[in-house]
Amino acid sequence: MSKRPVILDIDSLRVSLFTRRGVLPAVDGLSLTVAAGETVAIVGESGCGKSLTALAVMRLLPDPPARVVGGAVRFMGRDLAALSEREMQRVRGKDISMVFQDPMTSLNPVATVGDQLIEAIRWHDKVSRQEARTRAVELLRRVRIPDAERRLNDFPHQMSGGMSQRVMIAMAIACGPKLLIADEPTTALDVTIQAQILELMKELQANSGMGLIIITHDLGVVAETADRVVVMYAGRKVEDAPVEALFERPLHRYTRGLLGATPSANRRRGNRLAEIAGSVPALSELPRGCTFQNRCADASDRCRAEKPALTPLLPGRTAACFAAEEELSRHGIAVGP
Repeated sequence: MSKRPVILDIDSLRVSLFTRRGVLPAVDGLSLTVAAGETVAIVGESGCGKSLTALAVMRLLPDPPARVVGGAVRFMGRDLAALSEREMQRVRGKDISMVFQDPMTSLNPVATVGDQLIEAIRWHDKVSRQEARTRAVELLRRVRIPDAERRLNDFPHQMSGGMSQRVMIAMAIACGPKLLIADEPTTALDVTIQAQILELMKELQANSGMGLIIITHDLGVVAETADRVVVMYAGRKVEDAPVEALFERPLHRYTRGLLGATPSANRRRGNRLAEIAGSVPALSELPRGCTFQNRCADASDRCRAEKPALTPLLPGRTAACFAAEEELSRHGIAVGP
């Protein structure tokens, strides 16, 4: 357990979608913490609730249809739900920043990169435009954009995807946030640029001590960056483990499926790629019992009848999986924290 101070505490968060089909549980009782200097990866397939969790933290949920209906999000001990919108605007960008997955749609196409950086700096810090410009140049240098002063005058369409993502990171760290949330930060980038962006984020974190949440479906990204991994499926957390332990011995059958379908993970293990049959069930059609049962080769009658609770199975590790509990028991491994 980390002795570093906890900066983000998500406690039993519930986000529902209010639709014509009824109220659907998009995030169902999620709890997690992030400590200063810690990197937590939230992984899972599309539609499992990863991005909605991030938007709930930022209080940027699209309402309608999404709404927080339970739980709490505390940042540095403050309940974010209790803040006024004006107070929350001061938190966003200064204390908590977010890098979205598509920089080309996140940047204003009709404003220069420099103007957007300067505006972000001056919104939170009352400095002159010249001082903000000087800081903007330094930020572009920090994210390794060459000829930074000239590039301030570029428009987003004049930059590559990798350069645009660097600009978004520069904007996110402009005011020294204590927490950075990166939502699929390397999805649209080629492998070489992906590695550079991940290395950049790790370097920035090491220099500042900020907490980092990386939201991804790519376990290769997780292996390169994370200290701890939260696995989500159909809106619920199904496993939580230190990264090395998760790769060495995944407990939940869904986690095993993700690792089996990940090229980098299988190169390490010398295994062939496998696929997870089927797809994540629609929120309006969640099965009774374990939501992964229809895709799980180890599903039992108990899995089909009961919903497994998130349970401490090994030291520092939790999982919501009856098959994992039974497997550990067969091998004579005591289940518990």
